[in-house]
Amino acid sequence: MVPAEPQNALVSSRRERRGLRARGAPHRRPGFPQTMRALEGLALAGAQVSVHVADLDRGSTVLTGDDFVTLPVGGLAVVPLLVDVAARFDAGTLDPATIVRRADLEPVSVSGIWRHLAVPALPLGDLAILAAAQGDAYATNALLEVTGIDRITRRMVELGMRRSAVLDRVRDVRGPDDAPHVSLGTTREYATLMSDIVGGRAVSPAVSAQVAEWLTAGQDFGLVGGATNLRAFGHEDDTHGLLFLNRTAYDDSGVRAEAGVIAGPRAGLAYALTVCFADESPLHRDRAHHAFRTLGTELMEAVN
Repeated sequence: MVPAEPQNALVSSRRERRGLRARGAPHRRPGFPQTMRALEGLALAGAQVSVHVADLDRGSTVLTGDDFVTLPVGGLAVVPLLVDVAARFDAGTLDPATIVRRADLEPVSVSGIWRHLAVPALPLGDLAILAAAQGDAYATNALLEVTGIDRITRRMVELGMRRSAVLDRVRDVRGPDDAPHVSLGTTREYATLMSDIVGGRAVSPAVSAQVAEWLTAGQDFGLVGGATNLRAFGHEDDTHGLLFLNRTAYDDSGVRAEAGVIAGPRAGLAYALTVCFADESPLHRDRAHHAFRTLGTELMEAVN
């Protein structure tokens, strides 16, 4: 069963932030001029760009750009995968103590820590944490092996993600007979999913809280998250009333994607940004990463 404690903590955290906004300055509609300039520059240079930012409390969209376009999103598919795994843990149809042997999985070395560890087998519950915190390739593939891509597809439809899909497991090399990408998705659907997780609407409050707890163990602050100045593995700052959770995705073919939630004294925002660009040099990559960092800065300005 999914423990109830994370649910209570998450609901309490959101309520405290709503109360803080009510007692403090009035809500202001955030603007993102620097982000728009950065994204427009990327688009003019030939990149495909998609962005969606929504207000958690009002449900309104505050920034959008081609958010309905389906693009490669790589490891962002870990998020709906975790929702399905948490739902099955909660329903008792999947045991988090089930042991998975790494030797039974296809070798993969693109990301993650398990391949560096001596331990040859881990329970599904630990693999969910590794997938959420690091996008660990072995852990992600192990969870996909247990759930099956067809089941994840059905779950994503239930979550309202009809334009998004998981296509394949994580691979070091994609051959002509493999799917061209791990997954596809729209920023509108991924931002909405993150909003539903924080709001307790992803399957159930208990399932949503479990997924949120897993995601707050994340350690990648290389894109949007860098602007929060939070430490990895601890995405909540009680001193300044800040809550942050995210999942990032990288692909050597020139795909960068991130979806998350950032909540502070003034507002709570769910966001997703995908950039597909020609990764021809470190400068090209830096321009793409700059857009994410700029969004992070303006998100922080909007919620604080």
